[in-house]
Amino acid sequence: MQTELKIDIAISCRELHVSRSGYYSWMNRTPSKRKLENKILEEKLKEIHRNSRGTYGLPRLQISLKSAGYFCGKNRIKKVMKNTGISGFIKKKFKVKTTDSNHSNPIAPRVFKTEDAASHPTRPNQLWASDISYISTQEGFLYLATYLDVFTRKVVGFSMSDSMETALILSALEMALGRQNLQAGELLSHSDRGSQYASDLYRKRLDALNITASMSRKGNCYDNAFAETFFATLKKELIYRSEYKTKEEAKKAIFEYIEVWYNRKRIHSSIGYMTPVQFETSALT
Repeated sequence: MQTELKIDIAISCRELHVSRSGYYSWMNRTPSKRKLENKILEEKLKEIHRNSRGTYGLPRLQISLKSAGYFCGKNRIKKVMKNTGISGFIKKKFKVKTTDSNHSNPIAPRVFKTEDAASHPTRPNQLWASDISYISTQEGFLYLATYLDVFTRKVVGFSMSDSMETALILSALEMALGRQNLQAGELLSHSDRGSQYASDLYRKRLDALNITASMSRKGNCYDNAFAETFFATLKKELIYRSEYKTKEEAKKAIFEYIEVWYNRKRIHSSIGYMTPVQFETSALT
């Protein structure tokens, strides 16, 4: 049992070279308006940061505060963050790995060019970027394929499997078509030169759906930067912060991240600090 230590105030004031009247004045002083406001701001920042899974830094915190009716300058928010120990998630460097394109299958032309604004989409469901990545678990690698709407930044389709066969990307594509209620139409599907995207099975499926294929230049992973950026965000905000015992555990975490957090709650600077679902809804109305 811990005993409370009591120290005589007179002795404490003498040792600290503080007058007793000054001490009592400090004890009875009413907190200033600014201090009270900072306390409220501190609690709100903690709440927003907690709801962001500890990932939001200064820019997104300021936007979220504004949305909640708190209008504060960056310097003030930065000071409160420092005093409370709030910080954005320290990003582990994400290494982009170029897909092995050493195969003899046909390569689609590079229709979508990241450096050419004229080739960028102007509405939802006009350009989807796709890629494959892997997640390490104690049971081995889990492979994830996604389709990202480049205009809205929404993950419109995804699939997970123990292998990187063409069926993985076809499953993600079918999910995207079903979710977006598309029969295809004027849709461009952009990817790297991976063997799955160049396979006969995949090309025939795109032809049947009247979807135009576009592929990155050889060895230039930044041609597929939108899809790579999503994987970088996923790994920094979720994968690198977790250890998965089973593939099923990883699947559940990734599903929840995409469907609950990324598409519906996480705000994006590139789309006016809206969520992908919000931005898509505003663009379609």
